[in-house]
Amino acid sequence: MSNNQKGIIYALVTAFMWGFLAIALKIAVREVEPKTIVWFRFAIAFTILFVWQLVRKPSSLKILYRPPLLLIVAALGLSWNYLGFMLGIHYTTPSNAQLVIQFGPMSLALAGIFFFKEKIRKPQIIGFLLAAVGFVFFYSQQIKMMVGHEARYNMGVLFTLSSALAWVIYAIMQKKLVVNYSTGSLNLFLFGLPLLIYLPFVDFAPLAELSWAWWLLLIFLGFNTLIAYGCISQALKYTEANKVSIIIIMNPMITFIVMGILTELSVSWIDPERFSVLSLIGAAVVLTGAVLVVRKKSRGRTNASKP
Repeated sequence: MSNNQKGIIYALVTAFMWGFLAIALKIAVREVEPKTIVWFRFAIAFTILFVWQLVRKPSSLKILYRPPLLLIVAALGLSWNYLGFMLGIHYTTPSNAQLVIQFGPMSLALAGIFFFKEKIRKPQIIGFLLAAVGFVFFYSQQIKMMVGHEARYNMGVLFTLSSALAWVIYAIMQKKLVVNYSTGSLNLFLFGLPLLIYLPFVDFAPLAELSWAWWLLLIFLGFNTLIAYGCISQALKYTEANKVSIIIIMNPMITFIVMGILTELSVSWIDPERFSVLSLIGAAVVLTGAVLVVRKKSRGRTNASKP
């Protein structure tokens, strides 16, 4: 298997895990505070990875007390990415948050243009315009359906947008770091620093009253964190960042489909989604624009169908 194929597979696993993550977070926040959920995700991921690295490669633990500056910046970005996204889901819905968070990969493409002097292409310009028009369309339709909850919805959108920008900081630093460091050692610090940052704000008392089902959900969120970010680190190592971004952008489709099914089933353990046909059209336009933004021009023949 080529490195490119490995990278694509790792990116697909991340997209799959993140597609279900937003739904699981929305369920969990019914019983546990957002800050506690975020801390718990980091705690489980760090503990498992720490034990694994301690057994397999003890030398990797040195990064915990001698981290490079870029890794500290990446960890701070990831810290807010988790909490901002969690609050975005809390104040809106899983599908809304999943759509808005896609401005992360798009902002990463913008960073490449403005800070790394990458050339902007016509499809990218069209993509930015499509995404902007699609989001305005989507937002205008959704806000009409949030009668009496407009302020809450706007707050959720702002939290999610800030989370997307924090992810860009993490992604840029991570892409630079994977060249010289193993993904295991990097993730050890990326999970460890937020664990310490959020510890003073965690309320442990309600956790003791949770049933086994809620504990299983929290454990799933922790494993989701470990698997998704382990895979995205590997994906960035084996293939181009733009390919990884395109695959990850597809994860809202999983969330939209699953939430649509749950809404039709009228389950009681998660609030139903409220989407009009026009809202879905706006979401599709945003995703189409996002793909155009992060997609790079093929270096092969311009017409692959010709022999």
